[in-house]
Amino acid sequence: MNLIESAKETLRIEADALQKAANRLDENFTKAVRLILQTKGKLIITGVGKSGLVGAKMAATFASTGTSSFFLHPTEALHGDLGMIGKEDALLAISSSGESEELTKILPHIKRFEIPLIGMTGNPDSSLGRYADVWIDISVAKEACPLNTAPTASTTLTMALGDALAVALMKQRGFKKEDFASFHPGGSLGKKLFVKIKDLMRTENLPVITQTTPLKEAIVTMSEGKLGNVLIVDENGRLSAILSDGDLRRALMQEGFSMDESAYTYATKAPKSYQNTNLLASEALEIIENARIQLLPITDSDGRIVGVLHIHDLVNAGIKSK
Repeated sequence: MNLIESAKETLRIEADALQKAANRLDENFTKAVRLILQTKGKLIITGVGKSGLVGAKMAATFASTGTSSFFLHPTEALHGDLGMIGKEDALLAISSSGESEELTKILPHIKRFEIPLIGMTGNPDSSLGRYADVWIDISVAKEACPLNTAPTASTTLTMALGDALAVALMKQRGFKKEDFASFHPGGSLGKKLFVKIKDLMRTENLPVITQTTPLKEAIVTMSEGKLGNVLIVDENGRLSAILSDGDLRRALMQEGFSMDESAYTYATKAPKSYQNTNLLASEALEIIENARIQLLPITDSDGRIVGVLHIHDLVNAGIKSK
């Protein structure tokens, strides 16, 4: 068998395991979701070896989608960390055989705490299956491993069932993308939904000149400002124009061009600006892109400059338009 065929066979075996699990889902899955929804404390997930690794991922998924959760290794639990389990918590234990030694040792203590136990195992008659209040079947016909020993299809199925639980809980709780973003403020969605103009705009050392400033002085200010633009204000300090490097290049082509002429002569009059600093940065990026500009001046209600938002600052911050 060549490498591509080997990969396809692995995917087929694992896909088949997922499909069979989907077909046999029963009331136990519903009971598990309801049990977790009724839990006032945390959902604690435990498992050993590969099951433990899958459990850690599941805990992270639950925690970021509205279900307070953390992973607890059975060995650590036996050596003091059982104290992390509270009376209002629930436990989700994972073991394909249901007989993992480290896990079975803590099961009597879990029952002593009288907290709900969800068992994910391929054997309902195992120790885990018998102790569990709710059993979720993670059995597979065969592993993708050619020796049928290394956990492959079984771990894929377990992780997928964990995702299924998380998604079902999200739907039951009415969990929205705004809620997800609040748990991921540093992610792209969090930035899109929470970062505002005021968080990114520049307010100091802005390249500002008056309408009477000669072009040769404006060029110096533009270079020092490092924004590729200078802001021009009228006698009352209100924004009246912007001179961009593009304006400057076009001015050089004009007949009668003079460095002694005012920069205002060659500038873009009544430029695009914005006042609401609480506008989402992602929406500000849309304004910039639609107007085909690089710099968006931010003004107060009187038209006086309070800051600027440059497209490079938005891009560097990872902001994307909607």
